[in-house]
Amino acid sequence: MPRFQQAVFQGRRLRQFAIGLGVLAATGLVLAFFVGLFAPQSLWSVVLTNQSAGLLVLLGGLQSAWWVTQWRAQAINPSVPAVVIEEAISPDGWYERLLDRIRLQWLRMLMQIGAPTLWLGGWALLTLFSIEQAWNLTLPPAAIGFSASAALSLLLAFGLLVLERQLTQENVAQWPEAGPLAQLTRVAIICLVLSALCLLFASETSVWPVRLAVLIGLLPGLVAVEMLLRAVLSLFSPRQERLEPAMLARSFIADMLRWPPQPLLALQHELHNRFGIDLRQIWAFTYMRRAFLPVLAVVSIAGWSLTGIHEIPMQGRGIYERFGKPVEVFGPGLHAGLPWPLGRVLSVENGVVHELATSVGEAAAPIMAEPAEGPAPAIANRLWDASHVNDKSQVIASSRADKQSFQIVNMDVRFVYRIGLSDQAALAATYNSADVPTLIRSTASRILVHNFASRTLDGLLGEDRVGLAEEIGRAVQADLRKLDSGVEILATVVEAIHPPAGAANAYHGVQAAQIGAQALISRERGAAAEATNQAQLQASIARDQATASAREINSTAQVADLKFSAEQKAYASAGQAFVLEQYFSQLSQGLTNAKLLVLDHRLGGSSNAPTIDLRTFTLPADPAPSSKTAQPGAAH
Repeated sequence: MPRFQQAVFQGRRLRQFAIGLGVLAATGLVLAFFVGLFAPQSLWSVVLTNQSAGLLVLLGGLQSAWWVTQWRAQAINPSVPAVVIEEAISPDGWYERLLDRIRLQWLRMLMQIGAPTLWLGGWALLTLFSIEQAWNLTLPPAAIGFSASAALSLLLAFGLLVLERQLTQENVAQWPEAGPLAQLTRVAIICLVLSALCLLFASETSVWPVRLAVLIGLLPGLVAVEMLLRAVLSLFSPRQERLEPAMLARSFIADMLRWPPQPLLALQHELHNRFGIDLRQIWAFTYMRRAFLPVLAVVSIAGWSLTGIHEIPMQGRGIYERFGKPVEVFGPGLHAGLPWPLGRVLSVENGVVHELATSVGEAAAPIMAEPAEGPAPAIANRLWDASHVNDKSQVIASSRADKQSFQIVNMDVRFVYRIGLSDQAALAATYNSADVPTLIRSTASRILVHNFASRTLDGLLGEDRVGLAEEIGRAVQADLRKLDSGVEILATVVEAIHPPAGAANAYHGVQAAQIGAQALISRERGAAAEATNQAQLQASIARDQATASAREINSTAQVADLKFSAEQKAYASAGQAFVLEQYFSQLSQGLTNAKLLVLDHRLGGSSNAPTIDLRTFTLPADPAPSSKTAQPGAAH
């Protein structure tokens, strides 16, 4: 067979190629190590590592093919191994016997795995480790300029291209491994060419060459992962010395590096060779292959057309640009337009309110827990001479010892703003202002400097904050309107005005005196209000008592008058009987509590006079007096 007859020659060529590429890969890795050691953020380390990774992948494929050629060379020219008879010397101790048994087990396991599998796994792991060490997507751009390294990379790529052409032209019957080796050669060629382009176009302003140089490692990395997986899966397939071995370093990813890509054809060959399944005989797959491109085109056109549908949220608006020119401002909802890039929509806020401080300090350090019995932490210092994050320093005029001077006052001024609700405001905020918060902060700083240049410390501390905030807000809004920024200032709040550290204690005393005076005035006002209320209460009580007495007297008089009128009418009607009845009524009332003994004059008869017992005697316990009822007109 031709492949067996040329096995020795092919093995010699593969060994030469492997030695040359191994030296180049080792040189690149050593240079990358030293470059990374002295300049970790350099582009050279990434470029050299990725180029060496591509050569390592090709080196693994060359060695895997070399093992196959070695088996063919031994199969066509078998050599009789010399039999060496060694005397079996059994170890003396149990420990030596255990070590010898472990050694024999390891040797048997390594022989079962095979050297091709171990070497292929080693090359794959070395490639992945090298790429992982050089992977860094945060490398800063740097200007490298034209160098000999880019020319050497292109020269080496040209040499590998010649090798790839030779391998591609080989007959499959004479060298079956030439095709997979040609595909692995393309991996190394792509890494070298792309690295040279990154070196040529690298500059201080271009980021894409640096990112591309790092992403080049994905291609050899994926091929190395596939080789490692093939090496692991080969452990589960039994090796037979009498059967011709297959090349382990085959790569499906490397086979995709052809034009046009034919992934389904490679899958079809694998299924037909391994399982005897011919996908060409299945009409469903044939129909799918024919309809794939039309369906893909229809889906692509439909997806591209759907890029013209834009959804605007409730808290936002959208400026629709047609061919780069703003045409309309979309409100919340769904809107249709030209697909990208013919038309696009820029997002704008819709009524979202923001609060902005005139000065933004650095991020505060994390608060550490303080002991309960220890001194107060620094954050508890609330004096005006302490630092404030959002305060802005202003220079104001002052007088010191009858001399004009200036002082620094820290102020916390905040602005509540939003982008105007009109379409014109949205367009102005989008196209006239690159950074709205920075524009407001710079405008406010200029207004504050101009406003406080004519103020003094006493006037500033004694001025109404609400009026001061309104004046500052009107000035800032006027400047923003002149700039056509589209920003609307809703409110301006002066949170705090901190005087200088030297005036802090004096102003504390002024505030304390003012607070004391206000407290004394409030206390006296309270005492006066209490006395007034007490007098009003007493006067109200006296007036109510007098009114009640007069009402009672008047009512008594009215009762007496009514009673007199009633008696007159009764006397006129009844005459002497009414008088007698009144007499008896008055007598009954007058004798209610009197102790009386009423005797009838008829008790002694007509000849005997009544006898009255005037002796003193004790009355019985019953409080009711004993009496006898007499007929009307018979008692005396």
